[in-house]
Amino acid sequence: MALEEFENEPLSEREKGMIRMRSITNYGMGVFMIVAGLFFMFPTDYTRRYINQYDPFLIKMFAVICWLYGAFRIYRGYKKNYFRN
Repeated sequence: MALEEFENEPLSEREKGMIRMRSITNYGMGVFMIVAGLFFMFPTDYTRRYINQYDPFLIKMFAVICWLYGAFRIYRGYKKNYFRN
């Protein structure tokens, strides 16, 4: 069986369920990472005392990394390219 034939093969119900679950997980983790980035970029009064003990530049850089990773997880959940390489 050639590789092209394998890629055109329909997915089983189990694989469809796995794709759906991984997609939901990626969406959830993506939203969580974006919210975590917002938390670090714009801290509330209660959390400011914990965040201010670290370097502000590194905190902002970490927030941007959280946003980028969250966007990547949402994109990966949207593409659903798990079993086909």
